Amino acid sequence: MYVSDLKGVGDKRLQDLNAAGIFTVRDLLMHFPSGYRDLSRITPLSDVRPGGMYAVRCTVCAPATQAWAKGLLITRCLVTDGTGEITCVFYNQPWMKSNLSVGRSLLLYGRAELKGKKVQLSSPAVESEAGIQPVYKPIGGVPPKTIKQLIDKALSAVRGTLSETLPDEIINTFSLMSAEDMLFAVHQPENTRVLEEALYRHSFENLLLFQIAARLMRTIGKQGVSVFVDSPDEFLQTLPFPPTNAQRRVLSEIANDLRAPSAMARLVQGDVGCGKTAVAFGAIYLAAKKGFQCAMMAPTEILARQHYESARAMLDPLGISCGLLTGSMTKKEHALAKENIASGAWQAVFGTHALITEDVVYSSLGLVITDEQHRFGVRQRTMLSEKGQGANVLVMSATPIPRTLSLILYGDLDISVIDEMPAGRKPVKTRIVPESKREGMYGFIRNEVRAGRQIYFVCPLVDPSEAIEAVSAEDLYESLKSDVFPDLTVCLVHGKMKPKDKDKEIEDFRTGKTDIMVSTTVIEVGVNVPNATVMVIENAERFGLAQLHQLRGRVGRGGSEAWCFLMADANDRLKTMCETNDGFIIAQKDMEIRGPGEIFGTRQSGSMLSDLINENTDANMLKTTHELAREILKREETDETRQKLVRSAEKWLSEKGEIVLSAN
Repeated sequence: MYVSDLKGVGDKRLQDLNAAGIFTVRDLLMHFPSGYRDLSRITPLSDVRPGGMYAVRCTVCAPATQAWAKGLLITRCLVTDGTGEITCVFYNQPWMKSNLSVGRSLLLYGRAELKGKKVQLSSPAVESEAGIQPVYKPIGGVPPKTIKQLIDKALSAVRGTLSETLPDEIINTFSLMSAEDMLFAVHQPENTRVLEEALYRHSFENLLLFQIAARLMRTIGKQGVSVFVDSPDEFLQTLPFPPTNAQRRVLSEIANDLRAPSAMARLVQGDVGCGKTAVAFGAIYLAAKKGFQCAMMAPTEILARQHYESARAMLDPLGISCGLLTGSMTKKEHALAKENIASGAWQAVFGTHALITEDVVYSSLGLVITDEQHRFGVRQRTMLSEKGQGANVLVMSATPIPRTLSLILYGDLDISVIDEMPAGRKPVKTRIVPESKREGMYGFIRNEVRAGRQIYFVCPLVDPSEAIEAVSAEDLYESLKSDVFPDLTVCLVHGKMKPKDKDKEIEDFRTGKTDIMVSTTVIEVGVNVPNATVMVIENAERFGLAQLHQLRGRVGRGGSEAWCFLMADANDRLKTMCETNDGFIIAQKDMEIRGPGEIFGTRQSGSMLSDLINENTDANMLKTTHELAREILKREETDETRQKLVRSAEKWLSEKGEIVLSAN
């Protein structure tokens, strides 16, 4: 049944739905809510505490007021429920004042925030009915309310007709909800228990099918380019520093993969500063020396250019020619780059997603490297590898990942871990700094700049917000530039800037033209400034541990003593950052505290990762589905459970727009 068959879907709505990949009623039902409002638990106002989401029944007890502040029209009203009073604040909703007449009864749902010394409800939703209400994101021009109506119609139309995607054996063994019951419970939850069971079933199924698919991709063992490389020792002897034993071991594993008849598919992960890039360049050297072309793809132009410059310094003297291809190049530069790639004049090519565009033709592509894999989909990695017949694939990840998660995220890859840091690399000293010590920190920073060092300040927000109590990059930039360090050069970088402007500011900082950079987390990955020695993270309590560790890794890259200051009140979570510099320990702790989904920021809809790892996933589910997939695929191909799961896994991956597996 197609969505066009549903009443209320006209040409414009159909166009928006189709553009989002929604063609059938099943596609629509798989558009899950982005969250839920639990209006089944009404909280007395006397029990409302800052930081929580609450449903409250109350009455307006004073006339609403409106006033402008920082470009926002702010509506305030006082409400009571007999147990206490609280102020409700609405932003840029001019109609609200007339809806808040004294004596009106309201069912509100919103977040409690501390403003000054008083608790307020910030932008609460005015609800019409109790219960658990799904919250949908708009699809193009189709608003959330309409999406809810269409989904309700779709559920009525398909009741009793939806087929099961998991074998009975799996459903019975693990006491899972049926596929049809799961969809009804996700969109029309009766209570929190039923909703939790439905979300568990969904996460369990996706994890299981993905792992079966990933294992099948490995067992297919596609024919690859065999590169009869020499011993890595020749390359390792050319390094300007003594390689670690871990680097030697991992490069040997890569060399063995390159010599094998099947295509290499290996993940190399390690902590910030462990020397992954040198290992990647070693792989390029080994393959290029035997006449094969190599391509290395990075998620940003800045990172691609940094790799190119580093590679030229390391590989040019060894006779390996290097080139760069990015989207911002001029038409003439593009044409010349593509000519050098096609002719094989460039043995190693560095770039962004421009490397996988249709008009880029390679000479004899034998090795493909993707950097920061969590930013690329399996599809992009495959598109690049398919530029060469059976090209070997090496994936570099600078985000330390707990082993359990590695097995899930990179199920189609062999995994190498560089678990040793180069000699002489000093750990970054991390301290929690309360607001009362800010002036003292500023004095320390001034001394660092006088000594010729550079400083990062990272903020959780770009713009000031009335709704969120946090330092914004724009406000801090103005304060540092005008009041605190008027004699120093300060720049501002954030994701709302034009890429060209952002790249210029980062480049100026990298080349030492700027003393202090104020930014959001856009500098979390790929900005390499050896001269930067201090990282200040504002409102550190708003960041996850893994993200704090990535930000901390931006300093201490030049051998000088480096510091990371966490601007926050001390708590056990942040103390972990002060106790260890081991990214794998921190990532494990982060997963235990926040869950796998939060670590990877997978709440965005439509992402393959969000289907695999989300807030409903726990370490036990990861382990259970991993072992189950392994056990199922050991069975005979005639096994009914195995056959159904393989078919479902193939269908699941093809629906994600990813690799379609060969039948097995």
